[in-house]
Amino acid sequence: MIKQAKLSLFASAILLSGCTNLSTNEDIAAATAASLGSLPDRWMVEGVKPGEVQIGWIEAIGDPVLTELVFEAQANNPDIRAAAANLEASRALVRQSRAALFPSVSGAFNVERTDSPQPFALDDPIYTPSVQAQWEIDLWGRVRAGRNAAYASAQAVEADFLFAQYALAQGVASAYFASIESQLQIAVAERTVAALAEIDRIVRVRYREGFASRQDAATAAADLGTARDKLVEAKGFGRSTKRALEVLLGRYPASAVALIEDLPETPATAPAGLPAELLERRPDLIAAERRVAAAFAALDQAKAAQLPAVSLTGSAGGASTDLFDVLNGANLIWSVIGNVLQPIFDGGLREAQEDEADANRRVAIATYASTALSALREVEENLDQAQILAKRENILEAAAEDSGTSYALAQLQYVEGEIALIDVLNIQQRLFVAEQSLVAIRRARVEQWVALNLALGGSWE
Repeated sequence: MIKQAKLSLFASAILLSGCTNLSTNEDIAAATAASLGSLPDRWMVEGVKPGEVQIGWIEAIGDPVLTELVFEAQANNPDIRAAAANLEASRALVRQSRAALFPSVSGAFNVERTDSPQPFALDDPIYTPSVQAQWEIDLWGRVRAGRNAAYASAQAVEADFLFAQYALAQGVASAYFASIESQLQIAVAERTVAALAEIDRIVRVRYREGFASRQDAATAAADLGTARDKLVEAKGFGRSTKRALEVLLGRYPASAVALIEDLPETPATAPAGLPAELLERRPDLIAAERRVAAAFAALDQAKAAQLPAVSLTGSAGGASTDLFDVLNGANLIWSVIGNVLQPIFDGGLREAQEDEADANRRVAIATYASTALSALREVEENLDQAQILAKRENILEAAAEDSGTSYALAQLQYVEGEIALIDVLNIQQRLFVAEQSLVAIRRARVEQWVALNLALGGSWE
């Protein structure tokens, strides 16, 4: 009668094992959508191109040196290797959590022999093989909720890894552009030194001949010294930018990386898609959404932990003094035991664990909203900056051209004695400042273009 009751109990448990109340994808989608509210059907910056977000921004730049460096960084960067190992660890955790859904089976084999105190009286050895199996019937979905949490967490780590690859590609491009800009700024500084050295030579000659004042000679020498100091500073900064790039590449920071001579042209601004599409495309937002899913599953697990746990334990084995006869049916013993464990009193532990899981769920939802809003802001700002920097580059190109014309005329006027040296130097400084600003804005434009692609979730490949 007892055996029949046990079988009835476990048959009912198996039939009810599908009657769970686990969170669904619809629950997660509703929670994340509610955290953001309604999104506009277009970006707020005027003049944004419609259309799907493009991928392969590194190919659009068309710089084979940059392409090679990005691939080198993806292969050798220590942080990326650590992220890849972390991804493997998260996948292993999924396999661990999934294993709990299946019975665990273990075997043992014992040999026992006893000696008698009587001379030449030895008992035969007893061979005892056994197999034990244990299985928790996932009646309320606790084990499946744990598996779902681990799987969602692994998906989040995978999305984080993908975004880290995107960010590394952007970082390499940014450091690469900064290094090229440093070369160009050094060239401007060298031209400045050369020009001021020639003016210093002319002024010293004119001073000796009585056509220039002592103040002119001192001013020319002081400006030359300042320019030489700026050149030393620019060269030092250039070496620093190369070292930063080499570290991203996983190389020793020797400031020896090879670069092209000029910055690449900034490609046209790519289509930006729609704000709602960003949530489904950008890897860091996908990771944040998957962490919400993991938090929902953890809450399901905590709720199920307060319900009875049903498990089956079975064992089978035999005992014989003859090793070859140990599996004979007459020597076999088996048993099946059913267990129902109902929490009665735990000092409020399980209830507190459920409260903690619910709080973590709300944290995950709020974190998702914060991440999404930051991503949307990044896109809006980058779309705005794309237009601003393009206008500034046009203005600075015209300013540099006008400054060059003004400086050429000022040199002729100074030689003819029509203007003072201080006027020439002022015009010259404006020319060099304009050239430096133009180089900086060109670097800022192409770097911002890459940042926009990252903000839109566009892949570099």
